[in-house]
Amino acid sequence: MIITKHFRTLALYMMAIVAVSCGDQPKAGQTGAASKVKEYPVITVKTQTTRLFKDYPTKLQGQQTVEIRSKVAGYIEQIFVDEGAFVRKGQVLFRLNATDIEATVRSAEAFVKVAEADVKVAEVNVEKTKPLVEKNIISKFDLESVESTLKSKEAQLAQARANLENAKANLQYTLITSPAEGTIGNFPYRVGSLVSSATTEPLTTVSNTINMYAYFSFNEKEFLALTKGLEGKNQAEKFSKLPGVMLVLADNSVYEQPGRIETASGLINSQTGAVNIRASFPNTEGLLRSGGSGLVRIPQVIDSVIIIPQKTSYELQGKHFVYLVGADNKVHNSEIEVLVGNLKDSYVVTGGLKIGDQIVLEGIAALRNDTEIKPKLSEIGPLSENMSTEKPLKN
Repeated sequence: MIITKHFRTLALYMMAIVAVSCGDQPKAGQTGAASKVKEYPVITVKTQTTRLFKDYPTKLQGQQTVEIRSKVAGYIEQIFVDEGAFVRKGQVLFRLNATDIEATVRSAEAFVKVAEADVKVAEVNVEKTKPLVEKNIISKFDLESVESTLKSKEAQLAQARANLENAKANLQYTLITSPAEGTIGNFPYRVGSLVSSATTEPLTTVSNTINMYAYFSFNEKEFLALTKGLEGKNQAEKFSKLPGVMLVLADNSVYEQPGRIETASGLINSQTGAVNIRASFPNTEGLLRSGGSGLVRIPQVIDSVIIIPQKTSYELQGKHFVYLVGADNKVHNSEIEVLVGNLKDSYVVTGGLKIGDQIVLEGIAALRNDTEIKPKLSEIGPLSENMSTEKPLKN
């Protein structure tokens, strides 16, 4: 009986302990709810000023490219310059074999002398005939005849002299000079080649590359956005108000000297909707070459735009979304429109957000709609830093 009584007392004691323990625990669901509310850093949407740029493929051409051709037929006897050399206006480039033309010159000189002699004989006949006519020894008709002969001989002399000048000019054409200052192109013909004015390819080209032209295209919408609101009476005055543009070379380096947009075509391509644009870049050091390629980089300063870090958004089926924090600290995804530019790790937002909105900064991969969070306001620095210009963007 005593043992049984002890067991009953022990059982009652254990039941009391269990009851006390159960009374100290929170109600079902309290612990789970508290553990689900996690802390997330959030930022308040605000505006900044930034500079964006866009790149356009371009082909480079010299300010002036002249084809060098032979005006006369002949064999190339000597080449005085090398490919890629810089030449001055009037500098001799080629010499053609002039043996045949020199013979033509000598022949023309001989014909001139013969014609001059004929003119002198005709003049003597006229002088001899005049007194005889005055004395009525011969008729006036005879005087008119010798005077007509004199005029004929004078005409033959003029023709002979013209032929001589033409032959001398052809002789000069055997020395082919540069009509402009610039850089020599390739030589499709070498010493010994027969060339003429009918030769298909030019002997070479001379490109004036002191200033280089970069040709590229805008679509109609971009062209209107660029030029709308610019002051000026004409296109040239409006373009003079535009900021300078940069040239990204084929090795992704940026050309040191800025250029300017100078002209735009007067017609919009009906098939592509493109407007052809020309920018000019100084080339005093000769780094740029005709036929080269690159990218024309156009900067644009944008005032008071919303900029957010890229990590605050995610992309789904080509659209961008962020998680907005509501007044009840629950998040919901919201579609935004972004301008994908050259900002480093940031997006320019053009729609879907307003100043003062709060969005989740980090950890958005674990969030779902209506998830309750504990927001922790974070401060971030300026988001308008551009990417390195050594890494141009693709269109």
